[in-house]
This record gives sequence, structure tokens and C-alpha cells, in this order.
Amino acid sequence: MVQKIRQWPAWVAIDLVLIVIFALLGRREHEHGLSIGGILWTALPFIIGYLILTLVTRPWKTINNVWPIGLLVWLGTVVLGIAVRLALGSTAAIAFIIVAAIVLGLFLLGRRLITGLVAKRLAKQ
Repeated sequence: MVQKIRQWPAWVAIDLVLIVIFALLGRREHEHGLSIGGILWTALPFIIGYLILTLVTRPWKTINNVWPIGLLVWLGTVVLGIAVRLALGSTAAIAFIIVAAIVLGLFLLGRRLITGLVAKRLAKQ
């Protein structure tokens, strides 16, 4: 338990980097500028959604859980991210929502799955 308490900020930081990578890839794919400000502006709605869901789910206990917390954080990140994006005046075409859900799912759930597998393997040793 103490180890989870100390490590959860690092896992949050990794998830945030993954969200920024999602924004970077999207901006590159659509030939938008790759300035730091532009990338962060694209990532910001999803970062806000992620942080809200993560803090609500007590990350010091659940940061690496895939089910059900990881699923909740992923879906909440997408839904709140799209809502914040729209509130900030950006668009959210259906194709964008689908791609955001898929990529963020792969990133956020994939990170938790890999973390869990590595932790189980280390526990056996």
C-alpha cells in the first residue's frame, strides 16, 4: 500500500504524457502546427477530463486498475474531454470522437494492462 501511495503521481504523469502524445499525433496527422502551445491546447480538454476522473477515483489505491476504474477513467477522459473541447469553442466531429476513444483507450488502458502484467511478474520472482 505504501508503495502505491508513493508511485501514483508518476503513473499520473505517464498518463498525461500519453494524452499529450495523442494530441501531438492528431495534430501531425491533420497537418496542424506542432508548436508546444498548439499541442497543449489540443490536449488540455482531455487532460482536464483525465485529472477530474483520476482524482475522483482515489489514484493512490486504483491508478493501475484496468477494471472497473481504468475503464471509468478512460471513458470519462473521452466524454469530459469532448465536452470541454466543445465548451472552449473547438469542434468534435464523430470521426474525431471515435479516434479519440480508440487511441486514448489503447494508451490509458494499455498502460494499466502492461503495468499490471509487469507487477504480477515481479511479484512471482
